[in-house]
Amino acid sequence: MTNANKVNRHHHVVDNDFDIHHVDETSPLLPDSGTGADPLKCHHPEYLSWLSEMVFLTQASIPVILAYMLQNSLQTLSVLIVGRLSSEALAVAAFSYMFAMATAWLIALGGSSAIDTLASSSFTLSSAKDKSQVGILLQRGLFVLTGFYAVIAILWVFLSEPLFRLLGQPEEICVGSAQFLRLLTPGGLGYVWFECMKKFLQAQGLYRAGTYALLITAPLNAILNYVFVYTLDMGILGAPIATGISYWLSFFLLVGYYAFLIHPYTESPCWGGFQPHLALRNIKPFAKLAFLGIIHVGTEWWAFEIVALAAGRLGTLPLAAQSVVMTADQIINTIPFGLGVAESARLGNLLGAGRPDAARRSAHSAAILSVVFGGLISTALLAGRYQIGGLFNSDREVIALVAEVIPYVALFQIADGLNGSCGGALRGMGRQWVGAAVNSVSYYGGALPGGIWLAFNGGWGLAGLWMGQCVALSLVGVLEWVIVGMSDWEEEVVKAGERLDRDD
Repeated sequence: MTNANKVNRHHHVVDNDFDIHHVDETSPLLPDSGTGADPLKCHHPEYLSWLSEMVFLTQASIPVILAYMLQNSLQTLSVLIVGRLSSEALAVAAFSYMFAMATAWLIALGGSSAIDTLASSSFTLSSAKDKSQVGILLQRGLFVLTGFYAVIAILWVFLSEPLFRLLGQPEEICVGSAQFLRLLTPGGLGYVWFECMKKFLQAQGLYRAGTYALLITAPLNAILNYVFVYTLDMGILGAPIATGISYWLSFFLLVGYYAFLIHPYTESPCWGGFQPHLALRNIKPFAKLAFLGIIHVGTEWWAFEIVALAAGRLGTLPLAAQSVVMTADQIINTIPFGLGVAESARLGNLLGAGRPDAARRSAHSAAILSVVFGGLISTALLAGRYQIGGLFNSDREVIALVAEVIPYVALFQIADGLNGSCGGALRGMGRQWVGAAVNSVSYYGGALPGGIWLAFNGGWGLAGLWMGQCVALSLVGVLEWVIVGMSDWEEEVVKAGERLDRDD
């Protein structure tokens, strides 16, 4: 294939409405309504457009979902390797990564949604022949999220130990996790930059790059953890160093993928060089979107952390069952979250290209897909409710309690899917604040306090906590789909252009 052909395949804006075949890294993103199109394709039935969009989103979301599963596996494998040292080491590592997830990883996954919103629209903006603005947005994201991360780094290094004591954690957790997080601090920035680079590539329709990088990094991470922890005899303190190296390696693999496999064959590249004077100009709109993205994702994650802390007060057995259910739910949650991330980039592309009808169809297609996925997951959970606990624990009481709670988890899978897909659509529209508001009202305005009341005063125990989550997610899922459905898509196209003008 010539360089010119490669360029055209990567950057020509053509019609996805009619192509329901295999989608890969070089597949066209958007419709071509220009001359020369097949007349039969120009008068296709409406249902083919919907089918085409669902196929596109399914194939685009699969590598994103796999990437998040592999990404989570880095810390999961680290915990498993450290767990062979002692139960205390296992507790310290698990608690440390949980705290990292609720703080720094939240900045990476929520804050980088500003890149979803702005870079994806900028990439397909009909008036923009120069794609280098996408690279400026990447650099702006690196600057802004590094600033946010600096606050978390200070917390980890200087304040984590007294904070853990304030939260009533055992002394070995307070001391051990504080040391663990100090050593994880340099690597945590690699996690943030990796997520920014992923969003930069996804805005261009390159959904598989993160998966490729993590397929290399994940096994290397396990080897590094083993070498640092056991071979070099560093014990538990070797784990954060090894995992931090893996995060940075993942980032540099993505940089190499773009620099050597994409950029040289692109007529109008999205990277125009390092330009800090442009990236730091008018940074406030980007920072606002990033902050609201953190709140949008964080309001849900923090609610689950509150449930985990509350479960600990119910006793050892409920805490063990909660750990099993939470681990299973974190794995499952990568499916709606990955679909939402793919939809964010897709919707931003369509809005930037001035395609309101296609944008509406894409948002609803993602919601319909999430209902289908949620129904399948719910069925699988109910069918395996008595086996799931045994995968993580051999205690019969724990297995029985997990089986008791799983129906509540299964009940909210469709709602959780809508939360993921519609939340992704809202981020693609730059309406992170709407998702944050809906989450705050749904979780903290009644469902979470109600679940805690059921657990401790209503006699429901652990099931009460999960009933609260079920109610909250149902409210979030339904409300977000209604809000997305009521959107004025012509106006959203205009707003997308205005956002890019303000962010220049």
